[in-house]
Amino acid sequence: MNKEDKKTKNRGKMAFKFAAIIFLMCILIYLGVIFTGFMLYDDDCKESYDMLAYSVAETAKGYLTLDEFEEYANAAYAFNQGELDEAALKEITERPEYKTMLELLYKLRDSNKANDIFLVTVNMDVMKQFTQEGYENYTWMPLYYIADSYIKPEENYKLGDKGSILPIFQEHVRESYESGKVYENYYISNGPFGYVMTAMLPILKDGRSIGFIGVEIPMETLQRDISTFVSRISIVTAFIVFFSLIACIALLYKNVVSPVQLISTEAKNFVDNNTQISDKLKTVKTKDEIQTLSENIYQMEVDINDYIDNLQKVTAEKERIGAELNVATQIQADMLPRMFPAFPGKDEFNLYASMNPAKEVGGDFYDFFLIDDNTLGMVMADVSGKGVPAALFMVIAKTLIKNRALLGGSPSEVLAYANDQLCEGNEAELFVTVWFAILDITTGKGIAANAGHEHPAIKRKDGKFELALYRHSPAVATMEGIRFKEHEFELFPGDSLFVYTDGVPEATDANNELYGTDRMLEALNSNPNATVKELLTSVKSSIDEFVGTAPQFDDITMLALNFFGKKEA
Repeated sequence: MNKEDKKTKNRGKMAFKFAAIIFLMCILIYLGVIFTGFMLYDDDCKESYDMLAYSVAETAKGYLTLDEFEEYANAAYAFNQGELDEAALKEITERPEYKTMLELLYKLRDSNKANDIFLVTVNMDVMKQFTQEGYENYTWMPLYYIADSYIKPEENYKLGDKGSILPIFQEHVRESYESGKVYENYYISNGPFGYVMTAMLPILKDGRSIGFIGVEIPMETLQRDISTFVSRISIVTAFIVFFSLIACIALLYKNVVSPVQLISTEAKNFVDNNTQISDKLKTVKTKDEIQTLSENIYQMEVDINDYIDNLQKVTAEKERIGAELNVATQIQADMLPRMFPAFPGKDEFNLYASMNPAKEVGGDFYDFFLIDDNTLGMVMADVSGKGVPAALFMVIAKTLIKNRALLGGSPSEVLAYANDQLCEGNEAELFVTVWFAILDITTGKGIAANAGHEHPAIKRKDGKFELALYRHSPAVATMEGIRFKEHEFELFPGDSLFVYTDGVPEATDANNELYGTDRMLEALNSNPNATVKELLTSVKSSIDEFVGTAPQFDDITMLALNFFGKKEA
């Protein structure tokens, strides 16, 4: 399958999904309309038939007087009690007024398409007994027919026939008897006389019912009317839904599916064709969110291309800077003395130094050099800041201090000269902390100047490393004309000296806890017989273990010296 076939297939899937969603929505609307129409029409029909049934019952009520009804009711009850024989009962039914009433009932039933119109009585003496003893003691309540006009004459009830009231109707009978309440509702039953809706109109005397006129309307008529209504509304709704579905699909395909397919295709082409931009996205003119989406995607493609161009330039520049930084790192490393032992011909001392920059290039530096055959100069310094600016400042500071020291002079004079030179044109306002010492390797006597740097640590023979605490001078390059204080010290054979930058005590772990000088001294004293190289290795290992996975924030620079003194001939 080629790409065009796949695109066509995808368009078909999308259109089908939209059509399926719209179709389901239309079906739900269709069913909702049918159901709602059915319920409303069903309620209206039942209410209309209920009104019809009670209207028929009211008409039938006028076919006899209250006295006549009471006479027929008493005769029916007396017959069931054995107080009246069949001949007397038949004489009543042969009366012209009784026959006229029956004929009117038949005509009324036929004209209103009812199943039955009947008259029944509930004897008042029985009702009194039921009321006094409690209705809950009876599972049925007797009634007596006065007249019946059922559509099947052979099944008609005659005057005096006995029946029972349906349970659903017993509460109505009780309320009608006790309070004279007119029951204005209907009930639907499906029994031996068919599926009918029955309305019962009470006949009242002295505020209490003495009988009822019942009208039975066949439910088939109601159901037939409802079925006809549902069929008609279904057809009309189906046509409306069908044409609405076609119109919606057409509009959606034009205004949604087709533009979205275009956007999808152009986005894929942008990826497949090496971010080549097409102007087809500008043709989407739906004036809605889809057009906004198309415009945003087009602008995003333009921005991506601009970003890629800039990224390529930045990457190339970064690679160039990286290469230059590698060269700078090598140059900086070459500027620091790295050959050990540093002075193979000198047995009076042994020293070792190291620097681990936090970035490609650092601002820390150390230095050591012989000023003359018997004098050793040592420098430990830390430039403020990081990166290339600090590295450049470090190169200048290192050169100035060493060159001035080789000309002679005290540590204070050397640092004063370097300070004045560095303050000139120091627009970046960088400064450098410096510990600079001059040691007579024959006597062990030395002079040091500390310009804002860390306290050195000294270990006496058979003793432990301890910090040499004294007041410092300000850092170099902070202001012109500074006079730096000097501090005299003396090393004896077997003594050791350790100097370092603040990257050692200020090393930080993942919880922002500092390494500190206590841990540093503990690492220095962990091996009393360690060489100078082993001392630095021990401290660096202790720092790495403490810091763990936390990044290194500052340069770590250290120098250690073992003093042996002048050997006698």
